[in-house]
Amino acid sequence: MKLDKKKELAVRTLKVGKARIVFNINRLDEIKEAITKQDIRDLVSSGAIKVNEIKGRKTKRKRKTRRRIGSVKIKVNTRKRDYMTITRKLRSYLLDLKKRNAIPADVYKQMRKEIRLSSFKSLAQMKDRIAKIRREN
Repeated sequence: MKLDKKKELAVRTLKVGKARIVFNINRLDEIKEAITKQDIRDLVSSGAIKVNEIKGRKTKRKRKTRRRIGSVKIKVNTRKRDYMTITRKLRSYLLDLKKRNAIPADVYKQMRKEIRLSSFKSLAQMKDRIAKIRREN
């Protein structure tokens, strides 16, 4: 016998969680016939439907170890590492273009300066810039 809808009605009526509502197994026929919220309230008062107490949670325990300088974990700033990786990637790509004579020396110098200034966030951005310079010339 499925009483899911009856349990949902009881949840809405009594304004408690689904896990707290317990039906009396011996009086399931009465519960099955309940249609309105008032019927549910009557069943609660007669004892066919029981509402369990709130289970609660564990109390917070006091720390046994003190938080000292060595035990505090902070977020490490990786700004330099990020700069190094993107710069090395861009410079190697630029050097490859120079070796293949894909870009002139003055454009190479200009791009090196822009890399040093952190003008580019990615290789794709630098490729767009190079394509724009080629279109201008």
